[in-house]
Amino acid sequence: MTLDIHPTVISRSLINKGDTSRLKAVISRAEKGEPVTIGVIGGSITQGANSSEPDLCYANLVLKWWKDSFPNTNFHFVNAGIGATGSHYGVLRITRDLLNHAPDFVVIEYAVNDPNTKDSAETLEGIVRQLLKSHKAPALLLLFMMRTNGENAQQWLSKIGEHYNLPMISFRDALWPEIEAGRLQWSEAMADEVHPNDKGHAYAAELVTRYLEDIKRDTASQIQLPFSEHLPVPLISDLFERVHLYEAGELSPTVDHGWTRDTSSSEWTASTPGSTFECEVYGKYIAIRYYRIHGDMGRVGVYVDSRPPVVLDGWFEETWGGYGAVDVVARDLELGNHKVRIVVLDEMAPESNGHLFRLLGIGVAV
Repeated sequence: MTLDIHPTVISRSLINKGDTSRLKAVISRAEKGEPVTIGVIGGSITQGANSSEPDLCYANLVLKWWKDSFPNTNFHFVNAGIGATGSHYGVLRITRDLLNHAPDFVVIEYAVNDPNTKDSAETLEGIVRQLLKSHKAPALLLLFMMRTNGENAQQWLSKIGEHYNLPMISFRDALWPEIEAGRLQWSEAMADEVHPNDKGHAYAAELVTRYLEDIKRDTASQIQLPFSEHLPVPLISDLFERVHLYEAGELSPTVDHGWTRDTSSSEWTASTPGSTFECEVYGKYIAIRYYRIHGDMGRVGVYVDSRPPVVLDGWFEETWGGYGAVDVVARDLELGNHKVRIVVLDEMAPESNGHLFRLLGIGVAV
């Protein structure tokens, strides 16, 4: 798709040029024909939602730029986008879904799935630190998409980008002024309140690849190899630098009264009040991953050691589908083993007619 984008729109999109040394090192390797791994992580937009075919989503269009720019290079592509997930789940799963593939360049897209809060910035910082401390120390780029009202989590997430001097591209800053001025209709670029259509995906890819093209042309600056050990001190915390995600199949309960392991969907389920699940995990921060959907779902109380319970609700008010939520149930713990007890409660959402609860896993920071 050919786009006629005004230079002002392009310039607005660049929030921070960032330290380009890592990216130049990747480009140098690609120019030499060395194998390169391109990775993307984020939500449904990164996964390719509402593009009419996979090749037209922004992530694949960015990959196409790399392939077209370096035709003699073998590229491996890892799309770690998962719909309806934010950076909290992303930081827990990044080793499994992305780091294990040793990426050289990564686009991170969480600005519409994350709330605009300090907590989101903290989990994004965990993603950034895990990537930059990995043995490849990949080049990173933050991409900020937008919701129908022009809002996103850019205010908080960009603080992380600034602290680590990362390239940052804002789809919102580029296109929202065009929409407000009437020069672009929302429906021209967006399929719904948050997902771009083919043209919107093309816009996002164009903004990213224009930046990549500029760095590729910039041969005046000396290429410096990245050194992952030279990370700055954390802006918020390094809590999520070392994490582990216990998937349902990894959990070994000491008590599973009323709970059933569903091997087909990799989850533990219970639907009777009083049903109790107990297990022990190692860490200093504990989060529960569970399924929320508009259906006959119930609530549980989660007890960590002797702490008061945290109530989680499996009922979801929206009707577009369900998603795997991640909620913290304890932090600032002493690093060590902790007992987690999950009890199905009598209470439930007024709109629900059941008590079903679906446990997907437990995440910890160590």
